[in-house]
Amino acid sequence: MFTLEQIKNAHAKVKSGADFPKYIQELQQLGVVDYETFVSDGHTIFKDKENRALKSESNYASLVIADKSDRLEFQKKLQEHQQGKTNYPTFCEDCARLGVEKWMVDINKMTCTYYDKAGQEMLLETIPSI
Repeated sequence: MFTLEQIKNAHAKVKSGADFPKYIQELQQLGVVDYETFVSDGHTIFKDKENRALKSESNYASLVIADKSDRLEFQKKLQEHQQGKTNYPTFCEDCARLGVEKWMVDINKMTCTYYDKAGQEMLLETIPSI
């Protein structure tokens, strides 16, 4: 089973959304099959193929998630982040402001799904391969 230290080392290499596919590849090599990240404080629950889970600590001060989501503006901010125009903290602040409560990554399907506070899917995207 992977460790939180291994995951932190992989995440430390991520400077922007442009680095995300490499990060996912590294997690896959560690044995992570899916994970769920909560925008409110950045904690993440990572799971392996036996459904064993590790929960990370909070990554930053609490953010307030907007009650009303803005799907179109979120897609714009996500695209900017994926192009390397914003760093991770800025992306998380944008997510909170635009009503994104969490995202879930399925490494086997290579998808990332973003959800609002009501649990409604805001966006499902395919993670590009390297």
